[in-house]
Amino acid sequence: MEFHVTHTGRLDRVLTDHLQQSRNQVEQLIKEGLVSVNGKQVRKRGLKVAQGDQISYTFKEITPKAKVVVDFDVEVLYEDEVMMVVNKPSGLVVHPAPSVKEATLVDWLIDRGVSLSTISGEERHGIVHRIDKETTGALVIAKTNEAHQKLSEQLQDKSMGRYYLALIDYPLKESGVVEKPIGRNRNNRLKMDVVPEGKMAKSAFCKLAQSTQQVELISAKLFTGRTHQIRVHLKSLGRHILGDVLYGFKSKKDTINRVYLHAYKLYLTHPIRNQKMEFVAPLFPDMQAYLDRNFNQGDIYEKINPTVIDRCFRHLTERL
Repeated sequence: MEFHVTHTGRLDRVLTDHLQQSRNQVEQLIKEGLVSVNGKQVRKRGLKVAQGDQISYTFKEITPKAKVVVDFDVEVLYEDEVMMVVNKPSGLVVHPAPSVKEATLVDWLIDRGVSLSTISGEERHGIVHRIDKETTGALVIAKTNEAHQKLSEQLQDKSMGRYYLALIDYPLKESGVVEKPIGRNRNNRLKMDVVPEGKMAKSAFCKLAQSTQQVELISAKLFTGRTHQIRVHLKSLGRHILGDVLYGFKSKKDTINRVYLHAYKLYLTHPIRNQKMEFVAPLFPDMQAYLDRNFNQGDIYEKINPTVIDRCFRHLTERL
């Protein structure tokens, strides 16, 4: 695809205006070497282009990775021609990376023949937002570049979001909001931490139900999207999610083998129909079984409820 420049300016700005996409996504196209000016490939986003210059661009074709066996399935909560919502299981990496050897969610999507957006780069086809490998729950996938752009805008302006459920090792003192900067841990590059030089992060936590062993079921809402944000903010309060050995929870061998953190509800506006939508992702059997064994079922039935959780966070927001 190509067009001629109608006004002088930076390449990234001119291409952003033409494609009506976000600057970050256009910069990714340039970085991937998918943009040419007057027949010459360019990778400098700040290159000056003049009226009459010819700009050519393309999107990478999606091709399955070689030698990757997809031997699992993923629950689909919703699907139409431009997007889908899945309930990601624990242990599944969202998108490929050099360190990832096993099949990912993107590999499953490609193997299933799902048409995916390509504007976010070669390895992240369709991925609007992500969830950590061990975390489960609702995740939205974009099938077209237009849908991807509009969903990304919702992620930026906070009109799209998720409510999480988590089991923590000791009850919170009260429901509330944590605003603390998060950056890389100075002593362990695998971990994040609350550090003065980090990026500001904001999380809200609601108390839901308590077991006889002092374990508490809470809900969490993110106002920012830092790596491991819920886990790091809980650690700063002296609390840890069950199964989270990276940030300090220790369990008896083989009793809890993954982080009990679940993206329970996803809310967004349909990128084409402009319709408000909500999706609830059922808990996976291991986390549900823990709740069944250790909590009063009346409490669980009452509190694991989108309306109850909405009300809790609304009250917290009104107090701010």
